[in-house]
Amino acid sequence: MADFGLESTENNSTQEEESLTIEQAIANLRHEELGRRYYAAWWLGRFRVNQPAAVDALILALKDESDRTEEGGYPLRRNAARALGKLGDKRAVPALIECLDCADVYVREAAAQSLEQLGDNSCVPALIKLLSGGLEVAQLVPGKPYLVQPYDAILEALGSLKATVAIPFVQPFVEHFVPKVRYAALRAMYQLTGEHSYGERLIEALKGKDLTLRRTALMDLGAIGYLPGAKAIAETLAENSLKLIALKGVLEHQLTDTSDFSLSESAIEVMELMDSLL
Repeated sequence: MADFGLESTENNSTQEEESLTIEQAIANLRHEELGRRYYAAWWLGRFRVNQPAAVDALILALKDESDRTEEGGYPLRRNAARALGKLGDKRAVPALIECLDCADVYVREAAAQSLEQLGDNSCVPALIKLLSGGLEVAQLVPGKPYLVQPYDAILEALGSLKATVAIPFVQPFVEHFVPKVRYAALRAMYQLTGEHSYGERLIEALKGKDLTLRRTALMDLGAIGYLPGAKAIAETLAENSLKLIALKGVLEHQLTDTSDFSLSESAIEVMELMDSLL
């Protein structure tokens, strides 16, 4: 949702990095200075501090009321939600599901992304609920540059979770007016159905005039490991580094699809495409 005002998931570039111990970072989540709380949540996620005390403190931070923006957002909750997805502790799932009802769209986005990372399907009904109303409801917030829900994050999560029950709710979004939402729906529908028509539409997106959208389509094709798109990925007008990342995703899917990790002819072809970009 970057085009619609949602902040970066690593929005700490202006925060001077400081040396912390794990104990200090956990304690700082309750510090009187709001900036230290915000940084501590980011730090715990950045360094994958998967300790029970850290997870407990971050879950508690999801209910923080003190760190608010002028528009009513919850910066600390956003960072805490993002961090919990990186720590891999499924004890955070119920609290993250609750965050899907938060008034702050950034918190909802972070929660959806982290629930995808944690891979627990108990969140599927709550994610589907956010798609209620379909395209008619999925409009811009009046006076704001973003949509009423973080649809791309929701759709990507449902696809990654293989939530086939969500197919009727996801499918309409392949015609959404926002390209990145449309691409997320195509990505999810391929993951949920295996139908090549969705992958082919992502390949078509690689021919678009907008570089940012071509980059998005590259990453989506890599995420779904769409082998028929390998050559098109390599030929896309975009940075070689991104094309290599996308092709790496395709290759990894090829390797995981074989029980002995042997190199198929298709996998070798993908590797040759990668070599040509180096």
